[in-house]
Amino acid sequence: MSDLAADALPDAPDLDVVAIGELLIDLISTEPAPSLRDSAGFGRHQGGAAANLAVNVAKLGGRSAIVAKTGIGAFGQYCKNELNRFGVLTDYLVMDHRVRTTMVFVARTAGTPDFEVARQGDAALRPEDVPEEAIARARIVHTTAFALSREPCRSAVLHAVRLAKQQKKLVSLDPNYHPDVWRDLFEARAVLGEMYRFVDLTKPSLDDAERLWGPGRSPEEYVRIYAELGAGTVVLTMGAEGAIVRHDGENTYVAPRDLEVADATGAGDAYWSGFLVAWLDGHSPEECGLFAREVVERKLRTVGPLPQNLDRRDLYAAIGGQRKTITPTDKHSDETESARNLSGM
Repeated sequence: MSDLAADALPDAPDLDVVAIGELLIDLISTEPAPSLRDSAGFGRHQGGAAANLAVNVAKLGGRSAIVAKTGIGAFGQYCKNELNRFGVLTDYLVMDHRVRTTMVFVARTAGTPDFEVARQGDAALRPEDVPEEAIARARIVHTTAFALSREPCRSAVLHAVRLAKQQKKLVSLDPNYHPDVWRDLFEARAVLGEMYRFVDLTKPSLDDAERLWGPGRSPEEYVRIYAELGAGTVVLTMGAEGAIVRHDGENTYVAPRDLEVADATGAGDAYWSGFLVAWLDGHSPEECGLFAREVVERKLRTVGPLPQNLDRRDLYAAIGGQRKTITPTDKHSDETESARNLSGM
C-alpha cells in the first residue's frame, strides 16, 4: 500500500461491523408450511445472512455497512433502499447491470427453513469490489460460508479477511454450510479450513455442524472441531436446546427458555448480531450469550425480521439476574449429546 493510500484511510474505526457477502431477495411463504412444496404464496423481503446481520446490528443501535453485489433492477434497488431504511451504510454496495439480484425461496417454519436459491448477483463480488477503506473502518469484519461457496465472491472474501488481519481487525464467520449451496462437501471443508486461519469468532448451528462434519457427534465435539480449526471463540447454537459458548478453551452452556416460535427464519443472524454487539460493548463471552438469547427470543416471537427500536439498555437489564442459566458444559454433557436444532438458530 502506498503512503498516499495509507494517508487516505481513517485513523480509527467508525463502524462496528462491516459484513461482506450475500445481499439478496428472500421470498418467504406467507403462511407456515413444512416445505416449499406446500407453500402457496410468498412475500418479498431483503435477505441474506451477511446483510441480515448488518441490519440487526443497526437495529440494536450499532453502526454497520455492507460490501456486496446486486443487479441494478427493481430487486437490487429494493435491497439498497431497505438497508438505507434501517441505517446500514451502503457506500460499498456494488450494483452491476451484468447480473441479476440473487433470490431465495423460503418456507416459513418453526424449525430450520426449507429453501431454494436462484443465484447470480451475490456470487459475482470480486476482490477489486472490496475497498480497503471499508475494512479500515470496521471493528469486526463479518462473512459467511454462503459467501465463500462460489467464485469470485470466495476470493473477494478471502482478500477482505487478509486485509482485516493485516489491520488487526476481528474476523467473524457464520459457517452456514448447506449442501444445496456448495457443489462439493470436501471443497467446503477445504475452503472453510483455509478461512478459519483468519477467524476470531464463529457461530455454527448444530444443523450446520452436522451437515458439514456428519451427524453422530456430541455438541462438545463439534465445538472442539471449530476451535481446532483456529477460531478463538466458538458459539454452537442448538435451537431449543440452548447454546455452548467456548472461549479460552473452556465451554459454557447457556440454557434455553420456553417460548412459542412464530417464525425461525433469520434466527441465527439475530442471535449472532446480539452476541457481536455485546462483545463490542465489552461484555464477557457468557454475558454475550445471554444478551444474544434475549435478542433471538424477540426474533422468534415475530413473523418476519427482528423488530426495530430495540433498546440495548433494556436488553442488558433483562439479563441481570440470569447468571443461573449459565453452567459449565460438563454438567450438561449427557443432555447435549442428543441436542438438535429445533428453532433454526
